[in-house]
Amino acid sequence: MIITAVLTVIVLWCLFYGSIPGQVLIFLCLIMGGTIAVFGRHKKEGFLIIDILVRKSRLYHVNASLKFWTTIILMILCISSNSAVIGIFLAIVMLFLTVIVGGFKIHDYMSMLVLPVSFLLLSGLALLIEYGGLPAGVLNLPFFHGYLSVMRTDQIRTALVMSKAFGAISCLYMLSLSTPMSDIIEVLKRAHVPDVIVELMYLIYRYTFLLIEMYYSMKNAAKSRLGDIDYRTSLRTTGSIYSNLLARSYRQANNMFDAMESRCFEGEIRFLESRKNMTLIQVITAAGIMLITLGLRLC
Repeated sequence: MIITAVLTVIVLWCLFYGSIPGQVLIFLCLIMGGTIAVFGRHKKEGFLIIDILVRKSRLYHVNASLKFWTTIILMILCISSNSAVIGIFLAIVMLFLTVIVGGFKIHDYMSMLVLPVSFLLLSGLALLIEYGGLPAGVLNLPFFHGYLSVMRTDQIRTALVMSKAFGAISCLYMLSLSTPMSDIIEVLKRAHVPDVIVELMYLIYRYTFLLIEMYYSMKNAAKSRLGDIDYRTSLRTTGSIYSNLLARSYRQANNMFDAMESRCFEGEIRFLESRKNMTLIQVITAAGIMLITLGLRLC
């Protein structure tokens, strides 16, 4: 989390240097970096199980088709736009829907955003910085026999790319933190997506969490036996964990297949469908967000 906060400060400084006053830029960097460092620190042990958190969301009872297709349309509008405003607008709206309306804890939400945001910041840093023999940008740092420069055109391009990516990520997080996988599969089946694709998607999704659970179990067992007492021991422990994880993953896969066959598995995974009716306020809210996004795109 601290690394993400530092990356945020560096990228913001390079992104807005020369565009806004220095004091305002310093204040913005401190606010954003401090927010990520404080609110993004997850204090619980282990990992967050999305399936459990989804059912605690107040948006869980909203119609899955409405959430799914609204999210898809908003993502298309965000990615196809040429304005950074749309991505920022969608990120704020999805944060409001997920945390305020859905009742999701801000610590959990920020913790889940750490990995994609870190990747996004690293990608933005790569887009921002160019290496040349002469200082030719708004920000130039001596590096060996040349300069690391930040061009004004690179700032504009990076701001657009990062805002679009962050807006799309926020839409996906709103969907995944308010809709269980069984409801998404139901929507995809109604859209006539091939069964093999839907079932593989669910099995991969489910098995990923099983692997993470096994990893944390083995890691905690190693810690309780002082497996990380020093650097040399921690390396040996890490190697043992990953080698055992591979073997246990094969055993777990066989156990899962045996469990499916014992429940009369015949090549098709079926879920109990729970129909959730659309209310007028839900439709108006979804339509309002899409219309505002479309209006921002056309402006």
